[in-house]
Amino acid sequence: MSRPALACARFTGSRYEDVASATGPDERRRHLALACVRGLTSDIAARGRIASWSCSRDNRSSRLLAWTAGFRLVREYVHHTTGPVTVSSASKMNAAA
Repeated sequence: MSRPALACARFTGSRYEDVASATGPDERRRHLALACVRGLTSDIAARGRIASWSCSRDNRSSRLLAWTAGFRLVREYVHHTTGPVTVSSASKMNAAA
């Protein structure tokens, strides 16, 4: 049985729980993920913790879901990796500015 949408804590710290969400491709734009995220954030608050949301600057749909669910931007982060790196054209333009 497939699940149309889900939300879970992908990282749990001493005070924060970072929320992750996924929606099946055929179920998008039905606000299912929003309902899941709101339910999870209520559970997190009931446990006395703070819900957090992390995503890249370029992930518009994730940022929109977070904003709609009540999260507010605290800071944008820089992501470091090892190995080969691909740079999007938007990132190249920002680097040139």
